Amino acid sequence: MQDSELTPATASLFDLLGGEAGIRRMVDAFYDHMDLDPPFALIRALHPATLDGSRDKLHWFLCGWSGGPDLYIERFGHPRLRARHLPYPIGIAERDQWLACMKLAMQDSGLDPDLQQRLGESFQATADWMRNRGV
Repeated sequence: MQDSELTPATASLFDLLGGEAGIRRMVDAFYDHMDLDPPFALIRALHPATLDGSRDKLHWFLCGWSGGPDLYIERFGHPRLRARHLPYPIGIAERDQWLACMKLAMQDSGLDPDLQQRLGESFQATADWMRNRGV
């Protein structure tokens, strides 16, 4: 099937996101907001000085999560998201900042509003599950 023949009913989430290149654009927009926008200083402080590794890991993870190649699993094995994030204090404020960055990144990437809504619901559930602090 040609890309021009893909419709929301026939395309995978990976395809709807624009494949690896589209996911990379969204991830880069996400980390650009986190790095440069003062309202996201709380979650920025939880990351290393350089965000290159974080960008790659989120890109690799989202590729597999969305139905594309399992780039993260090939490198690191099962994502074990919650376990990998337990060392970092994630409360309501951190969750909300992460979600706000991702919302901006989806908008910046020009994703269809219905797709943004669908993704936002998935991201909300996962981000809430990652919390390891009550506040």
